Amino acid sequence: MNGNEMEIELNEPLVSVEEYLAAGVHIGTQQKSSDMKNFIYRVRGDGLYILDIRETDERIKLAAKFLSQYDPAKVLVVTSRQYGQFPARQFAEAIGAYPMTGRYIPGTLTNPILPKYAEPEVIVVTDPVSDIQVIKEALQIGIPVVALCDTNNMTSLVDIVIPTNNKGRKALSMIYFLLTKEFLRHKGYSTSLTPEDFETDL
Repeated sequence: MNGNEMEIELNEPLVSVEEYLAAGVHIGTQQKSSDMKNFIYRVRGDGLYILDIRETDERIKLAAKFLSQYDPAKVLVVTSRQYGQFPARQFAEAIGAYPMTGRYIPGTLTNPILPKYAEPEVIVVTDPVSDIQVIKEALQIGIPVVALCDTNNMTSLVDIVIPTNNKGRKALSMIYFLLTKEFLRHKGYSTSLTPEDFETDL
């Protein structure tokens, strides 16, 4: 295998650009944070910022590889965002992680007397804005955070950023599906799950 072939193999996207576009993974918001500027491809005529899908693809690979180094039972998946809850639970179930969806109880990571007290080694969040409480607690106890970040998110408290539309139903199902598939691949498993299996019913 020559160097060029290796390069092509390494840069092979997880799904086609068309599939990413159809899921709306690239559609950002009308706000751009300085933290996210390197992940933004362009601004559309209507003022929406568009994310660079190549960056999204690379970051999913990076995040899945990072997460696969942990015992799945020590991975906590948190989301309060409505469209994130079903795909986050599917991801957690498929890899054997622990989901915490809906309202997050403050102190879950820091107060051992709480009934749902958890001691994860890494957390995955759907939105650094709505999931800020768990991010602050993770910072307090020194565990890494993987976060799905839109164009308007601040990322200073996040260890691994996955740039994506973190509000859209299809976008969230695609991201959590790809994270699942890549995580399992690193663990030596394949999956018959599809992006549709992660999609919340309307």
